[in-house]
Amino acid sequence: MNALAATSRNFKNAARILGLDAKIEKSLLIPFREIKVECTIPKDDGSLVSYVGFRVQHDNARGPMKGGIRYHPEVDPDEVNALAQLMTWKTAVADIPYGGAKGGIGCTPRDLSMSELERLTRVFTQKIHDLIGIHTDVPAPDMGTNAQTMAWILDEYSKFHGHSPAVVTGKPIDLGGSLGREAATGRGVVFGTEALLAEYGKSCKGLTFVIQGFGNVGSWAAKLIHERGGKVIAVSDITGAVKNPNGLDITELVKHKESTGSLLNFNGGDNMDPNEILTHECDVLIPSALGGVLNRENASSVRAKFIVEAANHPTDPEADEILSKKGVIILPDIYANAGGVTVSYFEWVQNIQGFMWEEEKVNNELQRYMTRAFHNIKSMCKTYDCNLRMGAFTLGVNRVARATNLRGWEA
Repeated sequence: MNALAATSRNFKNAARILGLDAKIEKSLLIPFREIKVECTIPKDDGSLVSYVGFRVQHDNARGPMKGGIRYHPEVDPDEVNALAQLMTWKTAVADIPYGGAKGGIGCTPRDLSMSELERLTRVFTQKIHDLIGIHTDVPAPDMGTNAQTMAWILDEYSKFHGHSPAVVTGKPIDLGGSLGREAATGRGVVFGTEALLAEYGKSCKGLTFVIQGFGNVGSWAAKLIHERGGKVIAVSDITGAVKNPNGLDITELVKHKESTGSLLNFNGGDNMDPNEILTHECDVLIPSALGGVLNRENASSVRAKFIVEAANHPTDPEADEILSKKGVIILPDIYANAGGVTVSYFEWVQNIQGFMWEEEKVNNELQRYMTRAFHNIKSMCKTYDCNLRMGAFTLGVNRVARATNLRGWEA
């Protein structure tokens, strides 16, 4: 099942549980605006190449639309639609005043030079600058993009609209980025995990963790879990996988990855088959790479007690059902990885006010938002007798539906 079908299915289940009117249900499902643009740039060798860029603005009932821009060869309208819709529910679950959006360009960033990436980013910004804005739609980094990408967007947008640091988040600190933003998604994953484990009288200390994906989110989650006394016994990324039943030294593993460009042949662990990472025995499994990795083929072999969805849509609905029957507790993506957008909101607030926060304040506020959101999800689970995924979806969808009704858009 593709990401859009799965997301829509979860939304419709939540709408049914909430008893939403058919009119409002249809209104919430249809995106506010879909944008598709051609981005033609000269390559370094003088040849011309064209890429297709997308921006889907899903909903703005609760505030400006918000969402990442990803550069990846698999970017397509269905994926961007699904992720934009997820952002609408995610911002509502986190209770920050945003709607959802998502964008991307179908390209392979590693095949482009830095100057080619800059030209591509600037052309994309030129094509959409009049459709994004501080109070309209605020992009952020995603897969294949980073703080430098946001700096280019900020600079190009400001040529048309004047200096506008709040038009993007996830910027370099020197251009108005927020302290704590780089670690925010991974840190939010850990705060969410701690809130979940506390419900079962547990903490990270002494538990075993397996992390699929060792990029920004996975590596930060691993570092913070390691600091809390959790044992990260296996990790993987596109370069391979490594394990140690006694726990990997994450600080040393990060150094090894930085120096060699790979997880493989780490002195403090043994190489393993990356295909076995999701079914490796552990207390907590954290998928933090691509979507759809847990499916009906491998779900029955998963041996984790808890799954924390740091990636977007890592669990297909068929896998969801299998895992639920096995008694596996899943912390859903629209809550678990909301730390990034929450600190993006803090960055936006700081830019608008022109007053920057200390990192300690950012982290404390993030913990407060994540903990509060978890308890709100649990309240919905109790009210509607549902699992955490439907608790999160009913919480998010209900907030957006109420805002939509109050604005009178259903008339």
